[in-house]
Amino acid sequence: MSRLRGALGVELALRELFEEPTVEGLARRVEGMLRAGAALATPPLVPVAREGALPLSFAQQRLWFLDRLEPEGPLYNVPVALRVEGRLDVAALGWSLGEIVRRHEALRTVFRAVAGEPRQVIVPAVELALPRVDLSALGGDRGGALARRLAVEEAARPFRLSTGPLLRAVLLRLGEDDHAVLVTLHHIVSDGWSMGLLVGEIAALYGARTRGLPSPLAALPVQYADFSAWQRSWLHGATLERGGVALAPGAGGPAAAAGAAGRPAAPRGAEPPGGGAGGGALPRAEPAGAGAGA
Repeated sequence: MSRLRGALGVELALRELFEEPTVEGLARRVEGMLRAGAALATPPLVPVAREGALPLSFAQQRLWFLDRLEPEGPLYNVPVALRVEGRLDVAALGWSLGEIVRRHEALRTVFRAVAGEPRQVIVPAVELALPRVDLSALGGDRGGALARRLAVEEAARPFRLSTGPLLRAVLLRLGEDDHAVLVTLHHIVSDGWSMGLLVGEIAALYGARTRGLPSPLAALPVQYADFSAWQRSWLHGATLERGGVALAPGAGGPAAAAGAAGRPAAPRGAEPPGGGAGGGALPRAEPAGAGAGA
């Protein structure tokens, strides 16, 4: 659907894919829309002013509403455990996590009600703590069991959307050259797809820092708040009804990280247009609580 939107400028509702299950039928539907002048006049995705109230995307608003029904529940936590085998530069890791938070406004965003309506509030700066827990004296089996228990507990610890921060990290020392980094975000600023991007950016920043190099990541031309404003600016009324944008519980959450094209990842179904390190590498990511020692 997003490829059809990008290539032909038409917005198909999900139901239309089921109504036209063949390529031939779908082509007839698209051709009819083009002849009827139903192509979308999609506005460009550009930065918006940060003064005043910033709207939530549709996916964010849904998650904010669910949080109001069940405040500070852990159901929408998104955890990941990074296993670090080899020498770890703790200072470089802390800098990398801090740079991620500085780089992505979504990770410095809290959500507050203004006149009864939810609004994004971007915090200018956030100091991300990196607490450390040393389990190395416990040995393999005992240390691994406790690490798994801590990972489960950390993944279940709630967030408060109105105060944040909505990202946290804990460093577990399992041995002299064996560590696990527990990273947890709230789904309102991340999803499974963007977590992969986040891990990749952490690894890139960590590798550069351990070699004394500047950040290899290009500045982001737009942030997630820009996407939210873009989405709200044109997906409404008849356009929203015709487009059938996925707003139901399966819509997917917003992404914190930026894609390869330097744009913020969007909730699936409502995308904007166009769009190994040294010093003890961060070699793999595992679901929290699932892996060896993490």
